[in-house]
Amino acid sequence: AAIGARLPVTDARGNMVVDIGGGTSEIAVISLGGIVSARSLRVAGDEMNEDIIRYCRDEFNLLIGEKSAEDIKIAIGSAYPLKEQLKCSVRGRDLVSGLPKETIVNDEQIREAISRSIRIIVNNIKTVIEETPPELLSDIMQRGIILAGGGGLIRGLDKLVANQTEMPVRMMEDPLTAVVRGVGIVLEDLESLKDVLVEDQREKSFK
Repeated sequence: AAIGARLPVTDARGNMVVDIGGGTSEIAVISLGGIVSARSLRVAGDEMNEDIIRYCRDEFNLLIGEKSAEDIKIAIGSAYPLKEQLKCSVRGRDLVSGLPKETIVNDEQIREAISRSIRIIVNNIKTVIEETPPELLSDIMQRGIILAGGGGLIRGLDKLVANQTEMPVRMMEDPLTAVVRGVGIVLEDLESLKDVLVEDQREKSFK
């Protein structure tokens, strides 16, 4: 994702990228072509969908599918209070009667539903920052934390991360294709970027 964002990953300056995909969230500080501090979490977009499914079941006795949860997340999902309330209808099966049921949910309810997953991601961002050398932190404070991946499009996530870390946060251009674009760049210039590539990172998470 960092390469896809065309960040100068081989420079001595620090770059921080938070890539929130479907199955995993990758948080990393990169400098001199290597990973200085990182976390890989199995908490990302798919887990937020599960959060919404559980919330509808527990609060409304309504059973919905993953596709419906994804649609709700895209339509009104947020990590930070919005200026204007958003609402959408949800259709599923009533767990009591077994019959079709429709209800209305708002952004505040969905924000509550995904709050645990958001909190885990933000806490791990803060942990990576705490493990980063001070000289690289000054670079990140100047450049900002880069959000990538579909999960990074959650409304207000940039504001929440900025408030929690006291650092500027910006969404990379076309975040959904960051990784694919990065692979393309690597393949075009494999020789000069081969030292940036890593085979695997041990998964860590702070809950």
